[in-house]
Amino acid sequence: MSFYTFARSVVALILKPIYRIEAIGKENIPKEGGVLLCTNHIHNFDPPIVGIMAPRPISFMAKEELFNVPVLGKILPHVNAFPVKRGMSDREALRTGLKVLKEGKVLGLFPEGTRSKTGELGKGLAGAGFFALRTDAEVVPCAIIGPYKAFSRLKIVYGKPIDMKSLRENKASAEETTEVIMEEIRKLIDQNKKN
Repeated sequence: MSFYTFARSVVALILKPIYRIEAIGKENIPKEGGVLLCTNHIHNFDPPIVGIMAPRPISFMAKEELFNVPVLGKILPHVNAFPVKRGMSDREALRTGLKVLKEGKVLGLFPEGTRSKTGELGKGLAGAGFFALRTDAEVVPCAIIGPYKAFSRLKIVYGKPIDMKSLRENKASAEETTEVIMEEIRKLIDQNKKN
């Protein structure tokens, strides 16, 4: 058993009962090939929650500071996380992300770049568009619908892959492409919000 599988099982054991997590649309994540999974960001637990509910291992970009935290900094590389400097102009992180996708793995990304303080979807950074345009990866939108309250229900909704063909053919900008991705995340949130 890999450390990733072990860690995922332990985290699932702790978080699933607390937040009564419901995953919708797991079948929308392709079983193989590169996948760019783009998710809104409302809580520090978002990466592990998305990770334990997805059917495939995910490599997440994590802010560089987290790798300096005792214990956590040692664990992160073993759960496929890699560091990114704030601002998305980190060439090393961009190279690593492209490598993940080109190797046919899943790259998890929070296009907003930081956690939303209000819970509302913020503006996406160009990084998501950059990865979507520079690879042939399937781009899957994902919505985390809270609140993160013990024993209330938390929803993780994986949408259908976004059709990137025309954006790639028309040489759309990274910013335009990110906007399309954010719009799909917004639709998932609106369609699946609790009544």
